[in-house]
Amino acid sequence: QVQPVESGGGLVQAGGSLRLSCAASGRSFSSYAMAWFRQAPGKEREFVAAIGWSGDSTYYADSVKGRFTISRDNAKNTVYLQMNSLKPEDTAVYYCAAGGSVLPASWGYDYWGQGTQVTVSS
Repeated sequence: QVQPVESGGGLVQAGGSLRLSCAASGRSFSSYAMAWFRQAPGKEREFVAAIGWSGDSTYYADSVKGRFTISRDNAKNTVYLQMNSLKPEDTAVYYCAAGGSVLPASWGYDYWGQGTQVTVSS
């Protein structure tokens, strides 16, 4: 069992960059696939990116492909989301999640963080 805790959100201008971190407590972190989701006001939670337990497999939503990069450091029990070329439509609460497989769906993840706010101004 793991407990993800997100950090790194904030306010940034369009075109800027942010790096989100997700530190997950628990000794079994390296056995979990990790993912980022986001939820904008009035919208459904949507998949952003996912990474397999070893870091070799990654999967991205089309809306962020080429701009966002997911990575992980199992020695630090941490997963990252590097976000470049940010757009106002990237504004949302970003959630980190842990699950058994790399899946682009929230039902595939068992453990969730509380979220971190990302706001991109135009």
